Amino acid sequence: MSRGRGPTRRELAQLAAAGLLAGRSVVAAGATPRPGVVGTAKLVAEGLDRVAARRAVELSIERALSVERAAAGLAALFSPSDAVGIKLNCLAGPRLSPRVELVEALVDLLAEAGVSRSRILVFERSSRELERAGFSIRHSGGPYLCYGTDNQWDREPSTSGSIGSCFAREVSTTCTALVSFGVVKDHDLSGVSAGIKNWYGVIHNPNKYHGSNCNPYMADVLRHPFIAGKLRLTVLDGVEAQCQGGPAFYPSGTFPLGLVAASADPVAADLWAWQVLDAERARRGLPSLEADGRAPSFIATAARYGLGVGDPAQLKAVSG
Repeated sequence: MSRGRGPTRRELAQLAAAGLLAGRSVVAAGATPRPGVVGTAKLVAEGLDRVAARRAVELSIERALSVERAAAGLAALFSPSDAVGIKLNCLAGPRLSPRVELVEALVDLLAEAGVSRSRILVFERSSRELERAGFSIRHSGGPYLCYGTDNQWDREPSTSGSIGSCFAREVSTTCTALVSFGVVKDHDLSGVSAGIKNWYGVIHNPNKYHGSNCNPYMADVLRHPFIAGKLRLTVLDGVEAQCQGGPAFYPSGTFPLGLVAASADPVAADLWAWQVLDAERARRGLPSLEADGRAPSFIATAARYGLGVGDPAQLKAVSG
């Protein structure tokens, strides 16, 4: 596709042939997202293989959705007619990006849930970031599609609360259902960069929205219909997490959390990440994120918008 304009008829036909321009889908009957619930599963980096990665992703989803089989839970959230976009956060490079094994485990489960592999897109801001994190770029064929948005924005901006941005066509046009696949790390301004901050990667001007601890801007991006109207699941790679020095990779700030987390509630997922990071900071003798002047206040704003649970008293982490 060319940049800086809408797709041509030929390009629309190519997308349709690839199964990526289905009409907006409806969540399959029987879906029971659980507000405030985050499912977690243990997974360590040493000796990580695809079998262990698959089991951790399965368990986290089963616990998040209270189902016996992850594929069945996903079948309740995603329809075979959906074009599913899995947005990664690879900003911090290979040491602190979603692991290929975990992402491909989710792809396999989506396929088992009835979504055609040709309708599953793993994407990030740039193809370069994906390749640096270990992913292979594919615009067609293969077990799933994988490429960067690479500055292919909508021609006109749209608004949501305090933000006005041109969105990546992957979220505005291509995909009918979305997954945020992030990592568990701190952020020097927003406090937490987990599932919600990931969506800054689909707007053309995130640099404008970092004031006031990124609040209310992160919540406003999340509630845009391109995101909130399509977002079904958040998955977080917490095998290795980072409590200080983010959002870039900062070796001294990392720690072996050894968890994969999932939730159908994007706000609860970030609230859980906040608690995890503050617990590690306390263990190290560091001030809490709030005391450090970077409380993730966007979480309360997103909860006030009705996008999920932001009250710690209502958060339930299910570990087994």
